[in-house]
Amino acid sequence: MRNPLIKRFPRELKAELGKWIVLFIFIAGMIGIVSGFLIGSESMVLTFNENFEKYNIEDGNFELAAQAEENLYDKFEEQGATLYENYYFEKETDDFDSTIRIFKNRTEVNKVCLMSGEIPVIENEIAIDRVYAKNNNINVGDKLSIDGTELTVSGFVALTDYSTLYSSPSDMLFDSIKFGVGIVNDDGFENIDKDIHYSYSWTYNEKPADDMQAKEKSDKVLELLVENTIVTQFIPAYSNQAIHFAGDDMGTDTVMLEYFLYLMMAVIAFVFAITTSNTIVKEANVIGTLRASGYTRTELIIHYLTMPIIVTFVAAVVGNILGYTVFKDFATNLMYNSYSLTTYIPRRNAAAFIKTTAITVCIIILINFLILWKKLRLSPLKFIRRDLSQKGKKKAIRLNAKIGILTRFRIRVIFQNIPNYVMIFIGIFLANVILIFGCGLNPLLEHNQDTIIDNIIADYQYVLKTPVETNCEGAEKYCTDSLKTTDENFISEDVTIYGVSDNSKYVDVDDGVYISSAFAAKHKLVSADKTTLRDTYENKDYTFEIDGVYDYPAGLAVFMDIHEFNEIFGNEPDYYSGYFSNTEIDDIEDFVAVKITADDYTKTSRQLMVSFEGLSGLLAGFGIIVFMLIIYLLSKIIIEKNGQSISMTKILGYSNSEINTLYIASTAIVVVLSMLVTMPLTDIAMTYILPAAMASYSGYFFYYMPTKVFIAAFTIGILGYAVIAFAQTRKVKKIPLDIALKNVE
Repeated sequence: MRNPLIKRFPRELKAELGKWIVLFIFIAGMIGIVSGFLIGSESMVLTFNENFEKYNIEDGNFELAAQAEENLYDKFEEQGATLYENYYFEKETDDFDSTIRIFKNRTEVNKVCLMSGEIPVIENEIAIDRVYAKNNNINVGDKLSIDGTELTVSGFVALTDYSTLYSSPSDMLFDSIKFGVGIVNDDGFENIDKDIHYSYSWTYNEKPADDMQAKEKSDKVLELLVENTIVTQFIPAYSNQAIHFAGDDMGTDTVMLEYFLYLMMAVIAFVFAITTSNTIVKEANVIGTLRASGYTRTELIIHYLTMPIIVTFVAAVVGNILGYTVFKDFATNLMYNSYSLTTYIPRRNAAAFIKTTAITVCIIILINFLILWKKLRLSPLKFIRRDLSQKGKKKAIRLNAKIGILTRFRIRVIFQNIPNYVMIFIGIFLANVILIFGCGLNPLLEHNQDTIIDNIIADYQYVLKTPVETNCEGAEKYCTDSLKTTDENFISEDVTIYGVSDNSKYVDVDDGVYISSAFAAKHKLVSADKTTLRDTYENKDYTFEIDGVYDYPAGLAVFMDIHEFNEIFGNEPDYYSGYFSNTEIDDIEDFVAVKITADDYTKTSRQLMVSFEGLSGLLAGFGIIVFMLIIYLLSKIIIEKNGQSISMTKILGYSNSEINTLYIASTAIVVVLSMLVTMPLTDIAMTYILPAAMASYSGYFFYYMPTKVFIAAFTIGILGYAVIAFAQTRKVKKIPLDIALKNVE
């Protein structure tokens, strides 16, 4: 026999249509966003990995002082590798501050992916990197002036060996604003006045199995080159950030999104539970009658679970459809904003469906089942009598008679709706975290940028190809090397090791090993701790005992005396590898490998501002939606729960405006107090959330949130509640007087 309770579902849906629509839209939108990120991220990672074979990406490149002899190609063949010419030149752009590296069109190695427009076919055309063009407001068909030569932009491309725009292997972070790459045809390359960089790429006939094997192979290549040529730069692919950084970074944020989804679904599950509990109170007589007629508690639990499960499941399916269509593109656009990626192919992702549908439905079932099981433990007689207290009747809290009657009334309303107001408090807290994270992201990055500039070691840092003396006054010798972190709780990233001169005027540290404040904060290290860093190329670990923390927020670094540095790394006692200087050094330009300025140190925050373009607005908007959803649903429940009391007050002669001051004002008091209390709590939470969110990025971001962000969040919250309160006043107005005559106990 068909369960007659099924007939109630259409009526329940119609009666609470507004509530179900709001929850459906919210769940579908939230799952759509997360599903889109999972699908887009996985698709792009798979496409990225396939590109190595599809576009014949190099296994390494090197640069020579002069053009290679023909027999060098044969020597590479003997070692099981193929050598390709990959010449380029670099020029400054005339119309804006940037450097562009220009290659011939590649057809054999590091092949080009055309994103839009056309490949250059005549000598005065150039196709440039898509991200570089976007960041500098360049469109197809525009004129690009390079060192006095005007070229027409024929198209946008992605160079597969520059998926991340690192101009140098020593750069701390890529810069897609002030550095770009492009291609011209053979005639165009020959006709531009230039200083050619004799760059070559090679590929192995048998690919190495891992980085260790790749290092062994590249060491043999380097030995071959040293024996036969003069090498000015050598970069194996496994250590080339321009090739691998994008692939390593894509997908790192999806775990945080998954946890966020599950947290929000837990909140929604409690909202479902509260609304269902309110329904149980209203239908207590019916439930008691059904129980007395033979319906089991399990059957009733299943009945009350059905609508939340159906709404959640259908919303999850719709959300996944949106993920594959709308939100997938939003997620991939965020990656395309940062990285010079080839055209990707969307892939089906069964894991995304399981994570966004199966797990979310299970969360709804588990939380609601536990609450319903407890709620429906009462006997049928208690339900019939509408005696739903499980701990005996509670004595009302005595309030001081000197308090005005209306104030006491509001306090009673708050006490009677504590569970709802607790959920409002939690919802406001979560909404504020999301809202402030979105609104505060750009101020954080701007503040980080200013802090770095104020605390750089020197206006100029020079890394030399070989030690050479300079006549520049104020220049100070130092040593530098780079090691990798080994803490498994964090991503492995570069740590710069500095050996500073005695009585240095640039780095004020005593004898011993000091770590930068950024390193200490990110890895939670203090004096007397030990940290182990690894030379991945030599597969050798170095353990340092920390003697102190040096105030240096610009990056992860270790400072020590130059003599101790040379002893640890096996250098000659008088060895040095660079200069600190507050003035530009111009007498040893031919010996300089890298020149680092303040502009280089701010690449991280500058690039992140570009990468997160649009994300701040999305987070802020999502925070507002969460806030209004929670407040609307729970304030609606409070009005419905007190429908009989509101009807009675109308019979007693109270006007709608007076009733609003009792019930809606009570919620307003809770909302305002919750906003005020959650602001400092949000501030505390953000000190943990922001560093965790930025942990996958190079360096460390010290928490900073200006007061104006909290003021803006508070103002948005108040305005949002004002809209909801207006909607609730209309609901109060519609409550009829005859409700007070029903269910009189």
